[in-house]
Amino acid sequence: QVQLVESGGGLVQAGGSLRLSCAASGRTFSRYAMGWFRRASGQEREFVAGITWSGSFTDYADSVKGRFTISRNNAVNTVYLQMSSLKPEDSAIYCCAADARGYIRAKVSGDADTYNYWGQGTQVTVSS
Repeated sequence: QVQLVESGGGLVQAGGSLRLSCAASGRTFSRYAMGWFRRASGQEREFVAGITWSGSFTDYADSVKGRFTISRNNAVNTVYLQMSSLKPEDSAIYCCAADARGYIRAKVSGDADTYNYWGQGTQVTVSS
């Protein structure tokens, strides 16, 4: 059983920064590819960023490329999303997700169906 718990969300002014954290339980975290997704009110879930099990490769949605950075520290079973230059359109509930088969994948997946485990989400609100 894998549990993912996000933290770090909150209210920030446009142009500001936040760092989200996702702490995972489970012995095989180091084998998981990890992703961040977000869902704005009334909108479809959107892939934000992903990272391979080794941390060697990352991928980002075009809308956040150059502003967000995903990273992981397998020693503490945590994945991070550093967000800078935040815009009001970044406001959403952000969820982390784990792909238990990520260790056999060459690249991260932007498809939510790829991921097996999901956190409860943390709210990010960016004001103008």
